Amino acid sequence: MASGSASGEATAARPVVTRFAPSPTGYLHIGGARTALFNWLYARHHGGTYLLRIEDTDRARSTEPAIDAIFDGLSWLGLEGDEAPVFQFARSDRHAQVAAQMLESGHAYRCYLTQEELAARRQKAQDERRPFRIDSEWRDADPSTWPADQSYVVRVKAPRDGETTIEDLVQGPVTVKNEEIDDFVILRSDGTPVYMLAVVVDDNDMGVTHVLRGDDHLNNAFRQLVVIRAMGWDVPVYGHVPLIHGADGAKLSKRHGALGVDAYRDELGILPEAVFNYLLRLGWGHGDEEIISRDQAIEWFDMVAVGKSASRFDLAKLHNLNGHYLREADDARLAGLVLPRLSGGGQADAALLERAMPVLKVRAKDLNELAEGAAFLFAERPLALSEKAVGLLTDEARSRLGAMHERLSNASEWTLEALESSLKAMAEDLGVGLGKLAQPLRAALTGQTTSPGIFDVLVLLGREESLARIGAQAGVPAGSHA
Repeated sequence: MASGSASGEATAARPVVTRFAPSPTGYLHIGGARTALFNWLYARHHGGTYLLRIEDTDRARSTEPAIDAIFDGLSWLGLEGDEAPVFQFARSDRHAQVAAQMLESGHAYRCYLTQEELAARRQKAQDERRPFRIDSEWRDADPSTWPADQSYVVRVKAPRDGETTIEDLVQGPVTVKNEEIDDFVILRSDGTPVYMLAVVVDDNDMGVTHVLRGDDHLNNAFRQLVVIRAMGWDVPVYGHVPLIHGADGAKLSKRHGALGVDAYRDELGILPEAVFNYLLRLGWGHGDEEIISRDQAIEWFDMVAVGKSASRFDLAKLHNLNGHYLREADDARLAGLVLPRLSGGGQADAALLERAMPVLKVRAKDLNELAEGAAFLFAERPLALSEKAVGLLTDEARSRLGAMHERLSNASEWTLEALESSLKAMAEDLGVGLGKLAQPLRAALTGQTTSPGIFDVLVLLGREESLARIGAQAGVPAGSHA
């Protein structure tokens, strides 16, 4: 046990089993979602199993809303576990049982050092400017010397010489001298197991073959190996993925757009396939491919292509990618997603919204922009005009709107082709460019200076509503059109 390598060779012949194991102390953040994605893809690529474990041993901070948020976020991304989730706290008795086995086998010991004694030794090491290492006189103490009425913790007997090397799928070989590994606690004085023990027991009992997680857990792997080897269990294959940083290279935070997965959906209006694709490309790549489908991701994914350096999260790139997926998305689906985002969405016409999607989605990068672009369809008269729209409606422009109102009132067909032909002919008659008609017409119809193509707008609004809006700005009495 003094030295050795953890390469995962013992698991090579077994079917791949990965796991995502979040702590439910808050929302499913973007880094956690990427970890889940990599585990899901690795299992899918190798025809294995992807499991979910909720590490809820921190009872003070673990909450039901956080658990629900994790399940909701994973479901939205299509990353649910292949089996029912495991709840770590419910397995506390099993964890304690393993601690007892390690005590019995001599791989762990009762430590009666008090907090005061530990604090004094920690201070002494600090004063002497040396690393603090647990050196407990109880490590090899005879059981007959154990105090009868004093509380104790259970510590592992970590190896004190040699070194351990992990052949990490991402980091490559990583070596730590065993003397740097403390005799860490595995069972608290109240008999409850600590996280470091629970993780190892659960991974073993769940048959996990590959532990793929953030590289902030790399040091933990060497401690966890002490327990694994003490119990004679198979060593999993490790893959420690660099964390995500902001676009400026700093640790990812809310100011970089590091929100919960639910916020990307609910607040930013991002589609799940865009988040899936974007997270996939954060630290992993397949040549120059940027747009990668779910099936392609499964076919191509392996940990070999995961980079060793931190990836940078760029919210603008996510929006651009989302724009691509909006253009590819089914119009009925988009209409259903946009409808609740419209002011007074209950009165909005879902069928009209769906018909408008082909011309709306080419201009938008998220569902919020789609909703903004669609708002004119359901605006009530009198139409609210933006400041720029008001600026377009000069006396000359209103006069032309009156002429357009008269011309369009007599249109025999209300189609794109017929409307375009009619207004182009009018522009030629007036000796002006079509834009001189289209700009005030757009302001009158939408209240804005930007919109889908003006003929699309006319067709979507329909004859009656279009003429009413044009007439309102031209000063035409209501009802004076066919």
